[in-house]
Amino acid sequence: MAEETPEIAPSTEAPESPKTPKIKVRKPKQRACDERNEKGKLCAGHLKRWYDLTPEIEAVVGKGAEIYRCEFCKILFRPDPKQLPNSFTLRY
Repeated sequence: MAEETPEIAPSTEAPESPKTPKIKVRKPKQRACDERNEKGKLCAGHLKRWYDLTPEIEAVVGKGAEIYRCEFCKILFRPDPKQLPNSFTLRY
């Protein structure tokens, strides 16, 4: 009996490039995510200030930008342009 070794075909798929995350603008005084999933269910996750930006995100939004991220669906939100920035508000 001759043993046949299965040949591994070279993969023709290209490696996935890092996806740019979805970035939305917060509405005035918005505190919860308003994104809907494919079934139409509202996410309603709390928007938390995100300080640990990855290098890919920093390249898109800028270094030291004020960014909020949904705790469940991880969508990024820029601050409301009409609202004053919350940076450095808790200085003593």
